[in-house]
Amino acid sequence: RSRRGARGVTTTEFDLPVWRRGDCSLAVTEPARREFEAFALPYSPPGRVESAPLVDVGHGTKEDVQRVAEELDVVEGVSGDLSDDADLSDTVVLASTDSPADGRFVHRMEKYGYAVDAGAAGFIFYNHRDGQLPPTGALRFGREAEIPAVGVSKESGEWLREYADRDGRVTLSVDAATDPGTGTNTTGVLGPETNDEVVVLAHHDAHDVAEGALDNGCGVATLVAAARVLADLDLDSRVRLATVGAEEVGLLGSTAVATGLDLESVRAVVNVDGAGRYRTLRAFTHGTDAFADVLDDVSDRANRPIAVEDVLHPYSDHWPFLRRGAPATQLHSVTPDRGRGWGHTTADTRDKADSRNIREHGMLTALLVQELAARDVPRPDDDALRETLADAGMRPGMEAADVWPAHWD
Repeated sequence: RSRRGARGVTTTEFDLPVWRRGDCSLAVTEPARREFEAFALPYSPPGRVESAPLVDVGHGTKEDVQRVAEELDVVEGVSGDLSDDADLSDTVVLASTDSPADGRFVHRMEKYGYAVDAGAAGFIFYNHRDGQLPPTGALRFGREAEIPAVGVSKESGEWLREYADRDGRVTLSVDAATDPGTGTNTTGVLGPETNDEVVVLAHHDAHDVAEGALDNGCGVATLVAAARVLADLDLDSRVRLATVGAEEVGLLGSTAVATGLDLESVRAVVNVDGAGRYRTLRAFTHGTDAFADVLDDVSDRANRPIAVEDVLHPYSDHWPFLRRGAPATQLHSVTPDRGRGWGHTTADTRDKADSRNIREHGMLTALLVQELAARDVPRPDDDALRETLADAGMRPGMEAADVWPAHWD
């Protein structure tokens, strides 16, 4: 701790609904009997679905669910815009991890929510990438979900798609439990004792199926690298460093930090989730255009590229701060392909990490934080955030995922 220059380092607990996996099974029962390897998805409830019709909803968007329901002739009186009358009652819905090439990234929780809203009895999430890698990921934020759900590999998914096309049926069983528990956050501070501060955080939790080296071990390592640089820099305001738990299951650790601070005193938030994974740093501005100018200045100063994107989403640890009025940016990496890559699979292991990327992204993070400690960034407007998300077509998905803020209604 002293080498990094951090002081006041403390670890605190927060309430966490702890999900524990048990046995899981998936088998096609018609037109043939065949078993498939599957992982239960976090917050799946225990349950068994017996020989239910299997329906393939492709990318799992709301439009996909409506289209499949119409093809099955189970929607009555629906025309024009997508309605809430799509009915896939008592089926098991099969959806890909992929998103439409001409559209935005559609989160897993949105796809699950659409299936639940359509009355499905079960949900199967299949990877769109090769390698016998079933995906994982929470179904709901911080609570047990409604219907049993599992992840399967691309290879299994291709077989299941074929069986769905042949009016196949599946039996799905999940043994799991969700009980009260706790998670932990660790925080410390650098720089002068001022009334205002910059918050820099990275989530230290990962899914239980792998090491979580990329998601988000690289992010935590990037934060530590940045802290070592910051300890030797002149800072105009205090910097609060935090590693937080339970991002993967509901942003619960970051919510505990956000609710415990006076956010009026928070100049800016830097969410290090995805940085350090690949060569080029990428930053999401999350509705605050002023971040782009700061990031461009850091890029010029360091003579290193930073890909700045005007992206706004609610699925990482910036969100508890942003929705409470603190400007927040997320540091990620330019990825070879769209999607999570090795993340959320058993292949998210340490050999995928490159220390050179972590060092460079740590240095860039430190320079960004130094700039934000000295420069004013406008605070986000709640109505503007709502309108931006709605205009981007995010509202239906966020409502299906149960993350649309209630006060925005």
